[in-house]
Amino acid sequence: MTKQTKIGKVQTKKITGILAGVSGEYFVAAELSRRGIISSVTLKNTKGIDILVANETATRIIGIQVKTNQNDRKAWVLNSKAEDFFADNLFYIFVNLIDNKQLPEYYIVPSKDVADAVKTGHKEWLETPGKKGQKHNDSKMRMFADDKQIYRDKWDTLKL
Repeated sequence: MTKQTKIGKVQTKKITGILAGVSGEYFVAAELSRRGIISSVTLKNTKGIDILVANETATRIIGIQVKTNQNDRKAWVLNSKAEDFFADNLFYIFVNLIDNKQLPEYYIVPSKDVADAVKTGHKEWLETPGKKGQKHNDSKMRMFADDKQIYRDKWDTLKL
């Protein structure tokens, strides 16, 4: 199922969240393969790792968690588990499927950076009054944003 949305004067089709997530994973796997890196998309019941990745000599192996959005906003939704889900060999790749007429944008971030950012960001959000001055209610939802595009196309971060 697709929805029609307008971005400026460009007519785009928005796909379901599940298809967007799957697309993001395969776009990342393809980009890694294009760069000479071995990548394998995991089964859906693999906890916390969407893609297993190795360099060509298998001397470095990492896990990647992929998060995908479908707009031109440099922000992605995570849950509270991201605050404590980090390791030296675990990375997030945030995919921005801007529209179906251009290639996605990739943001490569160490998991520790994501954990720190979502924890700090959520704390700040809780301490900031809402639009009508009300206190925000705590939830498990977290946001990771990269408006300044610090992590955009930082493939070298993976050290593969």
